[in-house]
Amino acid sequence: MTTPIPTIAVRLFAGAAAAFGADAATVPARTLEELVAALTADGSAEAARVIGRSSFLVNAVARPDLSHPLADGDRVDVLPPFAGG
Repeated sequence: MTTPIPTIAVRLFAGAAAAFGADAATVPARTLEELVAALTADGSAEAARVIGRSSFLVNAVARPDLSHPLADGDRVDVLPPFAGG
Protein backbone atom coordinates (compact mmCIF):
# COMPACT_ATOMS: atom_id res chain seq x y z
CA MET A 1 0.00 0.00 0.00
CA THR A 2 1.33 3.44 -0.94
CA THR A 3 1.52 6.09 1.76
CA PRO A 4 -0.34 9.25 0.74
CA ILE A 5 1.75 12.36 0.16
CA PRO A 6 1.19 14.91 2.96
CA THR A 7 -0.45 18.22 2.13
CA ILE A 8 1.69 21.08 3.42
CA ALA A 9 0.62 24.68 4.06
CA VAL A 10 3.35 27.10 2.95
CA ARG A 11 3.75 30.77 3.82
CA LEU A 12 6.20 32.80 1.74
CA PHE A 13 7.67 36.05 3.04
CA ALA A 14 9.20 39.16 1.49
CA GLY A 15 11.19 38.46 -1.68
CA ALA A 16 10.06 34.82 -1.78
CA ALA A 17 6.42 35.92 -1.93
CA ALA A 18 7.20 38.56 -4.54
CA ALA A 19 9.11 36.13 -6.75
CA PHE A 20 6.54 33.33 -6.29
CA GLY A 21 3.61 35.69 -6.93
CA ALA A 22 1.73 34.75 -3.76
CA ASP A 23 2.27 34.76 -0.03
CA ALA A 24 0.75 31.31 0.55
CA ALA A 25 0.43 27.94 -1.15
CA THR A 26 -0.55 24.38 -0.42
CA VAL A 27 1.69 21.68 -1.88
CA PRO A 28 2.08 17.92 -1.65
CA ALA A 29 5.52 17.00 -0.27
CA ARG A 30 7.15 14.33 1.89
CA THR A 31 10.33 16.36 2.57
CA LEU A 32 11.51 19.95 2.39
CA GLU A 33 13.38 19.02 -0.79
CA GLU A 34 10.11 17.89 -2.42
CA LEU A 35 8.44 21.07 -1.18
CA VAL A 36 11.11 23.25 -2.83
CA ALA A 37 10.75 21.25 -6.05
CA ALA A 38 6.96 21.66 -5.98
CA LEU A 39 7.19 25.41 -5.36
CA THR A 40 9.71 25.98 -8.13
CA ALA A 41 8.38 23.50 -10.75
CA ASP A 42 6.11 25.95 -12.55
CA GLY A 43 7.60 29.19 -11.30
CA SER A 44 9.95 31.68 -12.80
CA ALA A 45 13.72 31.43 -12.72
CA GLU A 46 13.70 34.25 -10.14
CA ALA A 47 11.31 32.30 -7.88
CA ALA A 48 13.54 29.23 -8.13
CA ARG A 49 16.62 31.32 -7.29
CA VAL A 50 15.05 33.06 -4.28
CA ILE A 51 13.31 29.98 -2.87
CA GLY A 52 16.46 27.93 -3.41
CA ARG A 53 18.43 30.36 -1.21
CA SER A 54 15.75 30.66 1.48
CA SER A 55 15.61 29.33 5.02
CA PHE A 56 12.75 27.11 6.13
CA LEU A 57 10.81 26.89 9.36
CA VAL A 58 8.69 23.79 9.91
CA ASN A 59 6.06 24.49 12.56
CA ALA A 60 8.16 27.49 13.71
CA VAL A 61 11.42 25.47 14.05
CA ALA A 62 14.36 26.15 11.70
CA ARG A 63 15.15 23.14 9.53
CA PRO A 64 18.30 23.58 7.41
CA ASP A 65 18.32 19.94 6.24
CA LEU A 66 16.20 19.62 3.09
CA SER A 67 15.74 15.91 3.75
CA HIS A 68 13.64 16.81 6.81
CA PRO A 69 10.39 14.80 6.64
CA LEU A 70 7.02 16.53 6.49
CA ALA A 71 3.61 15.36 7.72
CA ASP A 72 0.01 16.32 7.08
CA GLY A 73 -0.80 19.51 8.94
CA ASP A 74 2.76 20.86 8.95
CA ARG A 75 3.24 24.53 8.15
CA VAL A 76 6.40 25.64 6.38
CA ASP A 77 7.54 29.26 6.35
CA VAL A 78 9.86 30.26 3.50
CA LEU A 79 12.19 33.07 4.57
CA PRO A 80 14.41 34.56 1.87
CA PRO A 81 17.83 36.02 2.67
CA PHE A 82 17.41 39.46 4.24
CA ALA A 83 19.61 42.49 3.72
CA GLY A 84 21.40 40.90 0.79
CA GLY A 85 22.28 37.78 2.82
